[in-house]
Amino acid sequence: QVQLVESGGGLVQVGGSLRVSCAASGGSFSSVAMGWFRLVPGKEREFVACVAKSGIRTSYADSVKGRFTISRDNVANMVYLQMNSLKPEDTAVYYCARARTSASVLNLTPRLSGEYDYWGQGTQVTVSS
Repeated sequence: QVQLVESGGGLVQVGGSLRVSCAASGGSFSSVAMGWFRLVPGKEREFVACVAKSGIRTSYADSVKGRFTISRDNVANMVYLQMNSLKPEDTAVYYCARARTSASVLNLTPRLSGEYDYWGQGTQVTVSS
């Protein structure tokens, strides 16, 4: 059974930094891409970032490009999202997600939520101004 557990969320001031982590268990971690999405009440779930199964390739939403960095550790089965220069509009619940095997081939970096089959419970990130 695949499980994804996020940690590291919290309250941070505008311009600050925060790193959220995701611990994965079950399944074959190094065979799939991993992504981060975020959800704000009243809005649709938004793609944030993705890292290919080998870590060789990453993809970011335009809204976070240059400020956020996704990375993974295939030995520890962990994926991270380093968030710098945080803005109030980054306030959301952040979800770790595991991509489908079919969406992970050739080190692809899927951006659509339908390309992911397992999700964590989420961790709240609040940026105060």
